Amino acid sequence: MACRTAIITLLMLIFSGKGLALEPNEILIIANRQISTSQRIAEYYCEKRNIPKKNIIHLALGHNPRETISRNEYEGSLALPIRRQLQRRFPGEIRCLVTTYGIPVKAGSQGPLPGMGGKLKELKRLLIKEKQSLEQLKQDLSTNPGQMSIQTKQINQKITQMQLEIGRMSGKETNASVDSELSMLLFQSYDLYRWQPNMLRGQVPGLGFKTLMVSRLDGPDYEIVKGLIDKALTAEQTGLKGNAYIDTRGIVKKDLYGYFDQSLRDLGAFITSNTKMPIKTEQTGQLFQPGSCPQTAVYCGWYSLRKYVDAFDFVDGAVGFHIASFEAQKLRDPNSSTWCAAMLRDGITATLGAVDEPYLHSFPQPKEFFAELFKGSCLVEAYYHTKPFNSWQLVLIGDPLYRPFKNTID
Repeated sequence: MACRTAIITLLMLIFSGKGLALEPNEILIIANRQISTSQRIAEYYCEKRNIPKKNIIHLALGHNPRETISRNEYEGSLALPIRRQLQRRFPGEIRCLVTTYGIPVKAGSQGPLPGMGGKLKELKRLLIKEKQSLEQLKQDLSTNPGQMSIQTKQINQKITQMQLEIGRMSGKETNASVDSELSMLLFQSYDLYRWQPNMLRGQVPGLGFKTLMVSRLDGPDYEIVKGLIDKALTAEQTGLKGNAYIDTRGIVKKDLYGYFDQSLRDLGAFITSNTKMPIKTEQTGQLFQPGSCPQTAVYCGWYSLRKYVDAFDFVDGAVGFHIASFEAQKLRDPNSSTWCAAMLRDGITATLGAVDEPYLHSFPQPKEFFAELFKGSCLVEAYYHTKPFNSWQLVLIGDPLYRPFKNTID
């Protein structure tokens, strides 16, 4: 009997979340019991999506909304009680977490690794020496560019590896979005330096059973956050209707920037070929200008750093994101010019962005993400099926169950 139970549990761990649509009872909502708005949002979401109220976990995280929580407080006051709650439930019973207004957005750095002071000092000394060697080599081989290219490449690779190790030991780039860190809650230990691979990407059975999907119901005020739920439900009743606006930059270079610009162009081609949604594409370095995008249902583009351009008239249910760094900062600031906060204020229903420098390759590829939505996936599944990393900087904002398109593409 015990063996049979163990086998059943293992099978559920392997296949939970794979091929099965997310259900309301598989969502755990995280609320700050010391902030009434957080409580109201959690209860309202339960009511509208038929989520059992026992699936709200009430945490004490302060009487005022904070953007950042220290790493120690994250571990003790946020991660630990959620982990204990999950351990009381059957494995795989909860697949998705929802953070709410009042839950911090950013988790701080861990600080230098203990006991590494001597090694760190020595590594920094060696790094200086390697950089000096590189400069000397460039001078000595300036008359032989071919040979210089080979040797300098080798030294540059060594310098890069040393810099990465120094960063890891120093605790640099160990901060992350709270939501992305919570995705790793069921992993016992992992390196906080930079990122961890998202095991749900690619949907390979058995690899992602520990990964939790996480979405956030947050924004400048209660009415805006409530609207994320209401507008999603409204759009689901009739299907998302409106126009698509894709803002490329006309980059043709074969580098990462060109790769993402091509993904935006591929998204435009995908929408044109597979849907009846009207589409407008900007194909130069310019952005869509203010007021130029009426009835916006889908938006994706780049690059205006922390400077939102009010080009859009978002319809109920609109989904979109801007590919740029730091755009999920100051989500609750009604005057913020970051793209996430400003788009929420202007009426978008779902978006995503970074709380710090994410590096371009950490974003979901536009074509992959929106193709998942057009094929009928819910918001949080589309995001986790296409985002490369967890324990990193991105955050998804919107109702995780929101399905803007229900099987519109076979």
